Amino acid sequence: MKNSVIIKGTPHGIIVVLDDQMEFSELKKQIVEKIKELSKFLGSAQMAISFEGRTLTEEQQREVLDIIAEYSDLHVICVVENNPELDQVFEKALNDKLMELSNTTGQFVKGNLRSGQVLEMETSIIIIGDVNPGASITSKGNIIIIGSLKGTAFAGAGGNNNAFIFALDMNPVQIRIADTIARAPDKPKKGENKEAKIAFLEDGNIYIESVNRRVLSDIRM
Repeated sequence: MKNSVIIKGTPHGIIVVLDDQMEFSELKKQIVEKIKELSKFLGSAQMAISFEGRTLTEEQQREVLDIIAEYSDLHVICVVENNPELDQVFEKALNDKLMELSNTTGQFVKGNLRSGQVLEMETSIIIIGDVNPGASITSKGNIIIIGSLKGTAFAGAGGNNNAFIFALDMNPVQIRIADTIARAPDKPKKGENKEAKIAFLEDGNIYIESVNRRVLSDIRM
């Protein structure tokens, strides 16, 4: 009974070793007690998890993850299969999942970026303001500018080829997506209406197009 649930920590995750003979309903009670006991030790980190000692169904895995969420501040990012080099698997799975999350979540910044200002973000970013000439913004995810882009923008800095750059007024000095760099588009003619545009990477080239339903439906997140 005492060792029916064992939790082992690694630098990038936790391994939950479960008794394979105990009824699952009783085992869940033991998991609750163990999680309560170790909640302060587990902290609030984002981690991957692996199960050993017992094969769990998907429903049983969900029940265990619900217990962890209810009785600790630990944020389980993903479940990985058993592997002899488990910590390396944990690290890769965690980094891959965090990269995925950074593309679909973002942070808001309100205000204009002036010449000389540099903004670097791990997640996607939404700027409510202008990015002026001489200013630079870098994101591992997407860049959305509710204003003018007249400086430099670098999206997908972690190597994400699906990242995009959106601006209500697209007139950058330079834009970059992953490893591909594009020059600024032609200067708009005087009196020409400003329109929202989106820059995306396709077949090794960066394309800048006016925003419409077709273009938005083709964007990969």
